[in-house]
Amino acid sequence: MKIDILTLFPKMFEGFLTESIIKRAIERNAVEINIVDFRKFSHLNHNQVDDTPYGGGSGMVLRPEPLVEAIESYKTKDSRVILMCPQGVPYKEERAKELKEYKHIILVCGHYEGFDERIRDYIDEEISIGDYVLTGGELPAMVVTDSIVRLLPGVIKEDSYESDSFTENLLDYPTYTKPADFRGKKVPEVLLSGNHQKIKEWREQQALENTKKRRPDLLGE
Repeated sequence: MKIDILTLFPKMFEGFLTESIIKRAIERNAVEINIVDFRKFSHLNHNQVDDTPYGGGSGMVLRPEPLVEAIESYKTKDSRVILMCPQGVPYKEERAKELKEYKHIILVCGHYEGFDERIRDYIDEEISIGDYVLTGGELPAMVVTDSIVRLLPGVIKEDSYESDSFTENLLDYPTYTKPADFRGKKVPEVLLSGNHQKIKEWREQQALENTKKRRPDLLGE
C-alpha cells in the first residue's frame, strides 16, 4: 500500500514515521508513506497558499490551485482521495478495515480557517475523527494512517487485532499480566486455570459487560 499525505507542515510527521509500528511497517515494505508539502505547488510570491475569504470574515482560506494541483500530481486510477475535515463522516474501525484494501490513499490535511469549497470536487470522501476542531488535519491524518497500517498483512500478528475494541461493536475484554497479585488485587482465577474454553467464555462476557458499562451506545448498533 502507498499513502501520500498532503500537508503544509511536513515536519509534524517526523516522529510519527520513525517510531514504533509505523517505522517497522515501512522497513518491512508493508507500506510506503510519502509526505508532500503542497506549498511547493503554489504559483504566487513566497509560495502563498491561502487568501482572505470572499464576503468577509476572519481567518484565511486555502486557495484551490495548489491543493488541487498536488492531488492531480499524485493521483492514479487506484487512488482514494480523503479530506481530513470536522464536517466529514465519523471515523470508525470498520472504515479502517475497508481502507486497508486500497492500493493508494491520498490524505489531504486542511488548515487555517478552512478551504475553498471547490476543492471538494477533487475529493472522494471526507473523514472526521471526532466532533471537535483542531488547528489542522495533520493529527487526524496520523490517526487514520496508524489505524490502517496496523491492519496490513505482516505488520502485527492477526490475532493481536482480531479481538480489538469495536470488533463486532464490542469493547475489548480486560487483560492482565504478572504479578498475579498486585497490592491485593488478584488476577481472575479463570485466567490461571488453563481451561481455554472457560477463558474464551469469560472474555466474551467481560467484553459485553465492558461495553454495557462504558459504551452502551455500541450495543444499539
